[in-house]
Amino acid sequence: MFREMRRLKQLLSVEEAISIMKRCTNGSMACLGDDDYPYSVPLSFVYFNDKIYFHSAKVGHKIDAITKSNKVSFSVVDKDKIVSEEYTSYFRSVIAFGRARIVEGDERLKAFIALVEKYSGDQPEENKRNEIAKCNHACIVAIDVEHLTGKEAIELVATP
Repeated sequence: MFREMRRLKQLLSVEEAISIMKRCTNGSMACLGDDDYPYSVPLSFVYFNDKIYFHSAKVGHKIDAITKSNKVSFSVVDKDKIVSEEYTSYFRSVIAFGRARIVEGDERLKAFIALVEKYSGDQPEENKRNEIAKCNHACIVAIDVEHLTGKEAIELVATP
């Protein structure tokens, strides 16, 4: 169903791809937007329980798009170093394909806690609990990952 990457020497292992998803702090979700135009939106996210979670307003372009068609892709760039003299860049990135859905109940709470820990883990526990308790205005969206692949520049293969 999903295409195999052409340059297999540059393919990252699933473990490396997941590691990148866990450490990156922003990515871009692409979906089918208004009038069937592609819509790509940058997001803060957390990779948690093999899913991608992000928060959103309860109404707007993102929610309309995923309600219309829940198939999405999500990409992150872990490294992008311009190497001028070689007319290239040394990159490392991951792309995921999956289906987006609004989460509720216990899953929503756990995902929201994971988001708070990722972005505000250094804050006092009481502050984090208060933030979680008062945040009913946000919608939490999950992307159930169906396919995940990572790729890096050939120059980075087998180098730290």
